[in-house]
Amino acid sequence: MSAVSSRTGRSLVLLAPLLLFLIGFFVWPLFSMMSQAVSDPAVLRLLPRSAEVLTDWDRKSPPTMPMQTALMEDLKAVDDDQALGDMVRRLNSARSGFRTLMSKTISALDDTANPPADLVSIDKRWEKPEFWLAIADALSPLTDRNLLAAVDLGRNAAGDIEHLPADRSVNRVILVRTFWIAALVTFACAGIGFPYAMIAASLTGWKRDLMLAAVLLPLWTSLLVRTAAWFILLQEKGLINDLLQTLGLIDAPLPLIFNRTGVIIAMTHVLLPFMVLPIYSVLITIPKNLMPAAASLGAPPWRAFLRVLLPLSLRGVASGSLLVFISAIGYYITPALIGGPGDQMISSIIAFYATGSANWGMAGALGVVLLVATLLLYSVYARLSTDEPGRR
Repeated sequence: MSAVSSRTGRSLVLLAPLLLFLIGFFVWPLFSMMSQAVSDPAVLRLLPRSAEVLTDWDRKSPPTMPMQTALMEDLKAVDDDQALGDMVRRLNSARSGFRTLMSKTISALDDTANPPADLVSIDKRWEKPEFWLAIADALSPLTDRNLLAAVDLGRNAAGDIEHLPADRSVNRVILVRTFWIAALVTFACAGIGFPYAMIAASLTGWKRDLMLAAVLLPLWTSLLVRTAAWFILLQEKGLINDLLQTLGLIDAPLPLIFNRTGVIIAMTHVLLPFMVLPIYSVLITIPKNLMPAAASLGAPPWRAFLRVLLPLSLRGVASGSLLVFISAIGYYITPALIGGPGDQMISSIIAFYATGSANWGMAGALGVVLLVATLLLYSVYARLSTDEPGRR
């Protein structure tokens, strides 16, 4: 027992650096990003007195004097301009007009010479329950607002979930576009990868090694370098258009860049190995005498392919398709450089919320949606990859 415990202890010590690395650079950042999607302390942190008073409010009647007094005291105690800006942005996103209302109210509260008696004397909007309702809803430290907004949903004044207006419904369109582009790339990789894997599996020796090395070459090159290379090749004066014009196949340059066509071409090139290798690994396990046997029984080549080879290789096609699709839905660099405004995928929107508008809540919510979709697809891939061919 002591020997077993000693070996277990040494194994844990050897694994400790890897576990710490995974926790520090993968698990913790992922948890922090996901927590931002449901965390909403911007208002509660600055309005603690209001939070206590608003618990007794019926959410329908006009604001009482204790409510106004508590909010005035909270706003007077604010000394962090950045936190105040975060709170105002949060409230303004829930109720339009809060930005100007808060600016006017804080300016009046800073006037010590003529202190206001109540908030309604500063602005008549403070007597409307909908502004107080926005504050009451924002006082919870947890929220589903970002997760709902990630799929173009929101809550109305009664708290029911409903679709956002058309002018604010963009995330669902981008999600559909992301999955559509990923599906097109997957289809293109399958159309090219299956014949390629068939040829590679039928060869032997250095010819097979050469074909596998050719398809693995993109994996040995930086993604940014590969995308920049396609940027040069696909432009109007690029190598592809020049070659087609030299051969007399076209009279004017084809629009191959800053559109959906360029994105599909570049992403297919990058992700093709993830389709070829699973299919190839299945094809080399299929006995080579099956196709000749089908031919000897009178089946033409196309029928032998459809009835014998294709069904036996579907496991590799399914695994490759899931790998390509999972990788494609998270692409950022290639659509950003090669595609146009209508070709940007959900990763670009996540990057915008994270770095462009500093809206970490929405960035985290969209990341959660993308993560859930990826995990669901990965569970399907894991099941396919662990199934034995004899059980299918």
